[in-house]
Amino acid sequence: MSGGAIREINFDGLIGPSHNYAGLSLGNLASTRNAGDVSQPRAAALQGIEKMRANLRLGLVQGVFMPLPRPNHGWLARLGADISETSHALAANAMSASAMWAANAATVSPAPDTADGRCHLTVANLKTMPHRSHEWPDTLKQLRVAFGNEAAFAVHDPVPPAFGDEGAANFMRLSTGHGDPGLELFVYGISGGPFPARQHIEASQAIARLHRLDADRTLFIQQSEEAIAAGAFHNDVVAVANERVLFAHELAFADQAATVERIGEKFDDLQYVEVGADEVPLADAISSYLFNAQLVTLPDGKQTLIVPGECRETPTVWAWLERHLAGNGPIQRVEVVDVRQSMANGGGPACLRLRVACDPADVDPRFLANEDKLDAMAACVERTWPETIDARELTSATLLKVVADARDAMLDVMDLAELREPAKVSD
Repeated sequence: MSGGAIREINFDGLIGPSHNYAGLSLGNLASTRNAGDVSQPRAAALQGIEKMRANLRLGLVQGVFMPLPRPNHGWLARLGADISETSHALAANAMSASAMWAANAATVSPAPDTADGRCHLTVANLKTMPHRSHEWPDTLKQLRVAFGNEAAFAVHDPVPPAFGDEGAANFMRLSTGHGDPGLELFVYGISGGPFPARQHIEASQAIARLHRLDADRTLFIQQSEEAIAAGAFHNDVVAVANERVLFAHELAFADQAATVERIGEKFDDLQYVEVGADEVPLADAISSYLFNAQLVTLPDGKQTLIVPGECRETPTVWAWLERHLAGNGPIQRVEVVDVRQSMANGGGPACLRLRVACDPADVDPRFLANEDKLDAMAACVERTWPETIDARELTSATLLKVVADARDAMLDVMDLAELREPAKVSD
């Protein structure tokens, strides 16, 4: 158990050199809409690095995760396939850079919430989508390096894949401060028109048991079917929480009023901010990713919402934010970031980061960012990341070599040679 000061660290996934628009994610409207477009991996990664840099300058602690090895030759081999000869569909799944959305890496329970006083992380199985289902072995390997201090962390294998778990994108936590005991909120789905529910209640319940949480400070909440059907494939597309504040769309949860009442009964310091459908239609909230923002506490105590540029370009959303700020609500500041390459594939600022409340001294320092490290990362991206990728040419031998060499170069920059070899998967 760590004796140091707990702070929230946002670990952003560095957007990988295989970033492409293959349109693999059913229910993710942006991913589907931009399928087949030419992506810009270099610009995408540089946008992500600038987002991390902006967070550092706000006084936040910033972490980073490395891209996973692509293509995933081991996964293809288990399917009896080879990247140079397989179908376009399998090649696209093997080349996916979706691990950049670190909110899906794991579910995290800080030490003040757990029975053994350690921070617990359970890697997500992401079983619903083929292109994401093979991420977890390499993600788990990386988590066990970053959070290898077993006195401070417990890193768990994924929930067995009969039950779908998509990580922190369907999880929220309320507390008086990041270092105080909190109320953990697990949001699960049932259905949503033609789209699958990606978070199963059984998976959420299993994680709560694995993390040894207090049942009195744990709630399981159903996401509204209307939100899923509208394209809110994860809860973080319609709701986000930070310390005392829960910020949600009016149509985020099934039986919204009763859900908020249940939360308030468990957490009496709740500051609930609801955006009405008459002010911001659900379609506008989803297309702008208003709620897929980072809601953070700055060193001066101000609750700050870090939103994508699309929020400023959506009139209903920007008008709501201006009214809230003028009315002295709980959210006191809004920062705008450019993550257009991520947004075009269906992930906003919140998708790109995993929140871990812990003592930064307990984390492997290679995963913690500073200005010099971000400069070195940006230089590596400029030098090695492909400028564009046409999703129709994912099996090009030239592209495959560029992608592999670029990742290796970044691991050298970060002194993370132990991540070079893909994780072994046992039957």
